[in-house]
Amino acid sequence: MKIAILDDDAVMLASVARLLLQGGHECDCFDRANALLLALRQVNYDIFVLDWNLPDVSGLTVLEWIRNHIGATVPVLMLTSRGLEEDIVEGLNAGADDFVTKPFLPAVLQARVRALGRRTQTTQSEGSCENHGAFTFDLRLRTVRRGDEDLVLTAKEYQLALLLFRNVDRAISRQHVLETIWGLRADIPTRTLDSHIARLRSKLSLRPESGYQLISVYGFGYRLEEVSRTL
Repeated sequence: MKIAILDDDAVMLASVARLLLQGGHECDCFDRANALLLALRQVNYDIFVLDWNLPDVSGLTVLEWIRNHIGATVPVLMLTSRGLEEDIVEGLNAGADDFVTKPFLPAVLQARVRALGRRTQTTQSEGSCENHGAFTFDLRLRTVRRGDEDLVLTAKEYQLALLLFRNVDRAISRQHVLETIWGLRADIPTRTLDSHIARLRSKLSLRPESGYQLISVYGFGYRLEEVSRTL
């Protein structure tokens, strides 16, 4: 998993990164909240590990930004020296998925991160299907059905649709879409991605009346939202 670690203590930051790297994860380290918020306009992360007390912006403020702009599904673990009961309650009520106090046992932190990862990782085997509402993705044939209707998508449109449905209600950066669908060094015109988004919105009828809407997140990317329909 790709993990963002935010801590203003250089020794702690390096220690946590080294520990998670040993677990096979990819880590980006930040010692200021604003540096992480800037990076989030380009990069998507699977998990966030956030300190609370920071010199520029509180870790809870970063958590609030993540929940408002990225969504409720990406896991956030608060790693902080603030271990009073009221602190833990405040952190969890603010939207944190887990709370670990410093000092911590390395094995415990690794286990907590693995547990958060298991909540969100898709473990579909090759040749199986994924169901997302009325949409069924055949991972072997690389086709999509909506109810009994076969939808005709290009290879890129299929990849883009699957990426969006696997991240429902979570904002995805344009850069992440480009790297995932077109490759690590994707350098394509902006209008190419916009055209794919527009065609996908049309072909899958991703509008509120269908139960899903595909919206643009200004300055960031896109979000596929599940919409509650009133019958």
